[in-house]
Amino acid sequence: MNTVNKKRSPISIVFLALLGVFGGLQLFNQPLEGKPVTRKIEAPKEVISILENSCFNCHSNQQNLSWYDKIAPVSWAVNKDVKRAREVLNFSEWEKLSPAEHKGKMYAILNMMQSGKMPIHEYTLLHPSARITEKDIETIKKYTLSLSGATIPANSKDTNHEPQKTITSGDKAPVSPNGVQYTDDFKNWKVISMSTLFDNSIRVIYGNDIAVKAIETENFHPWPDGSIVVKSVWKQKEFSNGEIRAGEFINAQFMVKDSKKYTDTEGWGFAKFSGPDLHPTGKSESFAKESCIACHRQLAEKTGYLFDVPMKVNTQRLIQNLQKK
Repeated sequence: MNTVNKKRSPISIVFLALLGVFGGLQLFNQPLEGKPVTRKIEAPKEVISILENSCFNCHSNQQNLSWYDKIAPVSWAVNKDVKRAREVLNFSEWEKLSPAEHKGKMYAILNMMQSGKMPIHEYTLLHPSARITEKDIETIKKYTLSLSGATIPANSKDTNHEPQKTITSGDKAPVSPNGVQYTDDFKNWKVISMSTLFDNSIRVIYGNDIAVKAIETENFHPWPDGSIVVKSVWKQKEFSNGEIRAGEFINAQFMVKDSKKYTDTEGWGFAKFSGPDLHPTGKSESFAKESCIACHRQLAEKTGYLFDVPMKVNTQRLIQNLQKK
């Protein structure tokens, strides 16, 4: 009997030691900072239900955490993720965003859901009820499209698309809060890719000389400083003969590579200039950190944080190399 007790003794000591360490960790376990709900997102109840079920635990001030989410060391990771998620998007502070930003956030949410990036895999492993279904995605997609009124007008008159504003030498070019300045020069740059989106838009992507050289030499991991990529977006216009061309101008989206200036956004300065007056998006220079890089980091890391692999180098060999990175 004594021999058995002696054999068990080391195991008991290890167990008690682990229990003591675990208990000690709880002394350093600080609860997640509580913040008020100033205004919730206003949307159809089926949309709210999906967001509350799959997003609110991280992206709002209304946490409904499980008991194991509140115990150290798990709570440390949870608190860090929630704080970062709130910085990117907080449904409890929806009034801080403009209607245009509301629409942009919903497009970002839809993109993340469609790509399977959100909710994150680690979260759904412990919270399986938060998983997104195809039906959920269709609901979010329908609501997102309703915000932009995205439809293709049938039997439109055969007229040229509305021209984008041209900045003349006497005009003051718009500047984004983070210092990125609009320029018309991109219209003379090479087209490096094209794309469309579910909102029936036409998107043409241009690159300046530095970006084009990086593409030609397949040297964009990372993209060299001085690279500028511009995505110009128009609504589709369908003509009476069935032809589809660019219609109303929506926005021009700039990405300027400066690894020293834009350290918080992977070295890229993001900007968006919308409408006929080319008004810049964002109220402060932190808008890109809160809105842009979150999606680019999740969805486009393999291509140097651009969503579209340039057509000129879209070879099977390059695709295989990107998949290995």
